[in-house]
Amino acid sequence: MQFNVRPYICGALGRIDPAVLGKLTGAGPRVRPALQTAEAALFSSAPLPPYQRDEVSYAFAWGERRPRAADDWIAVAETYETPGLIGDGRRVILHTGALGLVDLYYVREGDAVYFSSLIQPLLSLVATDIDWSAWASILQVTFPLGEATPYTRVKRLPGSSALVYRDGVLATERRLPRWLRTEPYEAWVSPHDIVELLHQVYAEYDGRKLLVPVSGGYDSRLLASVAKARGADVESWTTSPDDGTDTDIAFARAITKELGIPHRVVEQHAADYPADAAEVARRLEYLTPHHAWYAPFAKEVHGAGRILVDGLAGGPLLKNFMVSGAALEARTQAERSEAVLASLSLGQPSQPFLSKSAAQWMDETVREQFTAATSMLHGHRAELPLSVLHTRTVRGIARSAVNLVGPEASFAAPFIHPDFFDAALSVGVARKDKGRFYREVLHAANPRVAALPSTNVIKQPLQRVPLRSTAAPARNYAHGMLETVVRRVPGLLSDEMHEVIASGPDALTRFTGWNDRFWVRGLVLFGLWLTDVENDLSDVTPPF
Repeated sequence: MQFNVRPYICGALGRIDPAVLGKLTGAGPRVRPALQTAEAALFSSAPLPPYQRDEVSYAFAWGERRPRAADDWIAVAETYETPGLIGDGRRVILHTGALGLVDLYYVREGDAVYFSSLIQPLLSLVATDIDWSAWASILQVTFPLGEATPYTRVKRLPGSSALVYRDGVLATERRLPRWLRTEPYEAWVSPHDIVELLHQVYAEYDGRKLLVPVSGGYDSRLLASVAKARGADVESWTTSPDDGTDTDIAFARAITKELGIPHRVVEQHAADYPADAAEVARRLEYLTPHHAWYAPFAKEVHGAGRILVDGLAGGPLLKNFMVSGAALEARTQAERSEAVLASLSLGQPSQPFLSKSAAQWMDETVREQFTAATSMLHGHRAELPLSVLHTRTVRGIARSAVNLVGPEASFAAPFIHPDFFDAALSVGVARKDKGRFYREVLHAANPRVAALPSTNVIKQPLQRVPLRSTAAPARNYAHGMLETVVRRVPGLLSDEMHEVIASGPDALTRFTGWNDRFWVRGLVLFGLWLTDVENDLSDVTPPF
């Protein structure tokens, strides 16, 4: 990982122990001091000038977008989606972005907090103890919830949160972001308004070379259409999502041909899958089984010299993505939360993967974590899309842009720009039902592109292609990791899974369904983590 456009940072606030801080700064990438006071320290892998400084105050930020002037920390967080460190002479504030896209991890030792943008350096300060609740959500929902990480002592500071040190006391401060402080009543934003807002967002990148990956779905064709309409220097690349069809590639060719955008297909190879999967898992610090397919693409982006334009958050904001009919029809808060969690969770596999005791404990644990992670959204008019955004989008899907493209290359996420975000969120879920509003937006942007086939609405038969993630190299890799799970935590898996694993790698060919494949990927991720931390992990006794 090369920190080219977003630096690696670490530091501390509170009653700092110099020995502990020295241990932290020596455990990760090479850093230099950006700030050192009696109550706060900030180190960065690249020069990190403050965006505000005088005799008593300072303000630093290290996200993709840089604040222009000092402001209340939540205003900085929600406007620029950046973490930062602010001191005003009375207190020191370490804050996240409002959604928390750029991760900030910390451990508390005595009267100080030590923080880092990576988990691994913090493990030099604390024991490597397993957080089973985090793994419950990684396995069942494909990403951790709340502030959990795979390690009990290492926490993630959630979006719209801050750690505050004042008068010798450390405290956590949580604030409602802009979109929760006011109800987004239906403002009857038109499809043409949405397209015009995208033009305004793109204006920030005028004169820059852009790369818009087109996948064949709604988000990418909208972003490509507006970029082309602005006359941007834009290229488009597509790669296989390893979904067994590669429909994206065929559809993307038609879209880019219509737009007149240079198009390239980034190829993937089955033999490379094990190395790609392990590399992505380690780079994402074992937080999600997603994105192994994205590895070859991300490596190419690093050398492209272009800003990657990512469609992050487009689905939840514009077409009720992951919002089921049960969630829309729910009459109580409990029913609504249960329906959203059901949409976010993996469905039942073709055979039991977990033991009965493990499955029951995980169901209860994940439900409690999800309720806590989304409690601030309950009763809000946009609760359903925001529940998806604040969980799946931030903790799982955003990793491709934030942690695989970045920090080597810059990415832009137009849909989370404040003006666009607020306008899209104000459109009621009824108008977005079944993608109707999104199709109107696409037509307003480019009617000819809007009419082309989409992976969001597939009406023709699909041509099947082999999956990298189930080919022989992947099966051999997966089987080795599953054997590690059996050896270290035998009580996690069902008797049926024990029999499958005992039968050898080719027995995994029975798992062809989407849910089966993701259950396997999650358990393989867990096996890789157990392998990598084996020498430091003293006890993996499960709570079930």
